[in-house]
Amino acid sequence: MMTKDAKQDKTLLDRRTLLRVGAAAAVAAPIGVFGAQAFPLRAAAPAIDFSQFPLCKTASEAAPLPGAPRKLKLSWNAGAVCLAPLPVAIDHGFFQKQNLDVELVNYSGSTDQLLEAIATGKTDAGLGMALRWLKPLEQGFDVKIAAGTHGGCMRVLSRTDSGVDKLADLKGKIVAVSDLGGPDKNFFSIQLAKQGIDPTKDVDWRVYPQNLLQLAVVKGEVQAFLSSDPLAYLWLKDPAYKEVASNLDGDYKDMTCCIVGLRGSLVRDEPQVARAITQALLDSAMFTSQNPDKAAASFQPYAPKQASLQDLEAMVRYHTHHHHPTGAVLKQELKAYADDLKLVSVFKPSTDTTKFAERVYVDVFGV
Repeated sequence: MMTKDAKQDKTLLDRRTLLRVGAAAAVAAPIGVFGAQAFPLRAAAPAIDFSQFPLCKTASEAAPLPGAPRKLKLSWNAGAVCLAPLPVAIDHGFFQKQNLDVELVNYSGSTDQLLEAIATGKTDAGLGMALRWLKPLEQGFDVKIAAGTHGGCMRVLSRTDSGVDKLADLKGKIVAVSDLGGPDKNFFSIQLAKQGIDPTKDVDWRVYPQNLLQLAVVKGEVQAFLSSDPLAYLWLKDPAYKEVASNLDGDYKDMTCCIVGLRGSLVRDEPQVARAITQALLDSAMFTSQNPDKAAASFQPYAPKQASLQDLEAMVRYHTHHHHPTGAVLKQELKAYADDLKLVSVFKPSTDTTKFAERVYVDVFGV
């Protein structure tokens, strides 16, 4: 648990980072490329309200890249509503503001392959879950983490009459997951371990396809399941289901869960481009937090048909798009997650988490 002094230090660092940088924005990997979407440049980006973060404006209004628009490819999971700032950046001109011509590439597959694609230049950047990316990055992929984009989106669900009312109630239960190495499985395993529950021995994790998780509960095969938005939110609209826990509980309400990864060679060879793509995403995320209705409208073409515009807006409001750490705060959060992953034996006991965080992060605004 974080001490009171540590929380205060974190808050101060977070504030300083937000004041300096400004505004902000789950992927899997290129096993199956569903498609690449190239978008035309749109109108100039709208104004963002910097009243709470007045010093951000200096970074956000830095001169755009010179010359012809710089073409980049950015990997994303088009079904993840928490990545709404990406279509927002297209629709509202945040990439254009930095003189970038960004092609969004929708991937599905293993995280190792996604990170390899970024590292080798098949794409230039990507967004994904920290608790999914950090283990492969421990192995040495040449990908640098430049920013967090938001918190929230992972949940534990159960039927209202299941007797599972809190996370500790998962002890001795069967729990459905879509991936034994998934970020939600990692996150809630960490939380169980912190409560003295062995997530390996005390919980029976069963793998089901993502769209069949709820059915496993209906059939009585499991007592709870892990899911992320938009599916988790849509299932919770049924009064037969309840949320048992989420990754906005406790200290994690102030931590990022999704991160921006940049090609290492891009950071080294074209630091101004690395800064521009990160700034565009930060600005888009801040705009998303201030305009959830507009963000929902931008994401709607990618959403499940059963998700209304009001549903999408509620999800955008729930996710913490105002929290997008960079610099010292980002490094601190990456170390905290690495420490957590050691707790559940995902990271090697010998890993120096301070050195790890220093190695994988980059402060694109620090130069």
